[in-house]
Amino acid sequence: MDLVLATRSTHKIKEIRTILDVVPNLRVLDLTEASVPYDDAEEDLEPFDTFEENAASKAAYFQRITGLPTVADDSGIEIELLGGAPGVRSKRFAPDQSLSGLALDEANNAHLLASLGDAPLAERTARYVCVAVLNQGLNHGGSDDVTCVRGEASGVILDAPRGAGGFGYDPLFFDEELGRTFAEIAPEEKNARSHRGKAFRALAERLASTTSS
Repeated sequence: MDLVLATRSTHKIKEIRTILDVVPNLRVLDLTEASVPYDDAEEDLEPFDTFEENAASKAAYFQRITGLPTVADDSGIEIELLGGAPGVRSKRFAPDQSLSGLALDEANNAHLLASLGDAPLAERTARYVCVAVLNQGLNHGGSDDVTCVRGEASGVILDAPRGAGGFGYDPLFFDEELGRTFAEIAPEEKNARSHRGKAFRALAERLASTTSS
């Protein structure tokens, strides 16, 4: 079974491929391998207020283009003190919308720290959220055959970044049980505990039953 991974993030591709590697007879294709050139329309696929709607939007868009089963995820960080922000706007939280890559990550982290100010650690509770949606195309009833899974990871936001691994808000996201940030742990350990790891392991279980039947 070929599965298209609807993201252009090299970090996400690497993480998700590792998690889905346990599924027998599954070949995971990124968008380049699926011969999908970049289109500006991709920037408008996540206008919604929930992770579920955004992930479903991306999965449906790329499934229609490729004709193959497609999985997309929407993920972000929710800070209780900020009323759940940045949430679905996590990727574009910083005021400067022209940045990309590492510069964007650093700007987002700086803006998050500024938003939290001098709030004590006990009040800086956060959770990472990942929703993955698998779209296998239209079913016999004429509607999309969709599977949706969700994963969450709880932590607190430090007042300064720690660690050189991971991406996004990982240098600030402190796992209290481990005593380290997500940027300080090995990729295997992160996959075992992260929101994305939990969501895609749940999806892997469902895919395994499909590919083995």
